[in-house]
Amino acid sequence: MPRPIIALLTDFGTRDHYSGVMKGVVLGICPDVTLVDVTHDLPPHDIAFAAHELAATYRYFPAGTIFVVVVDPGVGTSRRGLAAEAGDRKFIAPDNGVLTAVFQEAPPKRVVELSERKYARPTVSRTFEGRDRFAPAAAFLAKGIHLEAFGRPVTDYHVLTLPTAQMRGETLVGCVVRVDRFGNVVTNLDRRACEKLINGHAGIDLRVGSRTVNRLVATFADLSAGEIGALYGSTDHLECAAQSASAAEVLGVRAGDPVELRRV
Repeated sequence: MPRPIIALLTDFGTRDHYSGVMKGVVLGICPDVTLVDVTHDLPPHDIAFAAHELAATYRYFPAGTIFVVVVDPGVGTSRRGLAAEAGDRKFIAPDNGVLTAVFQEAPPKRVVELSERKYARPTVSRTFEGRDRFAPAAAFLAKGIHLEAFGRPVTDYHVLTLPTAQMRGETLVGCVVRVDRFGNVVTNLDRRACEKLINGHAGIDLRVGSRTVNRLVATFADLSAGEIGALYGSTDHLECAAQSASAAEVLGVRAGDPVELRRV
């Protein structure tokens, strides 16, 4: 049998012990596991950003991978912990909407509450459920415990209202969903909708915040120094990029700012 895989996405960073001790808990329960640090640098408390990052990640992992997502400003409150199966993967996360984007693409087959105490550490900290509840649950899943054993089924899990692009007349309207570490401005305008609108026309008029981008390129190297252009990024969504610079800084935009695409 292949080694089970647990992939971690958190906002813990790597300066403190938080992400490392979660891995220690997993290994104490299921030593025969491959641990993957997808990222521990998600913006603190930004659930929507984490939801988009998870959706951009999960499909590239082998079937059976277990994802542990801990961006949890409600830690220690009455919010539930969840275990879910969607597509061919499993997910452990707080019930705060961080699984929304995955569930939109792959409606969950089953979702349960993490309420069975024997699959958590004996004492659960009110400030570190990632260590005491989520990491043990993932490890027991990796050992072959069935999802239903962790608690009662849940159908009223929390869902975020994530913005979606809309056609308004001859304009595709959306927003910036995130800015990556290179300063690329990632929108929620997907390739299919953009190409349907552009329909073979050479020119575009992309309004981002208060600025306009008029050039669609294939890759970053197609841009001249100081030039801002649009391209389809690795998630097949329209992005604004600059050659070896931060497009977000040049454009003065951030997540949530509006974008509008027209053909010319």
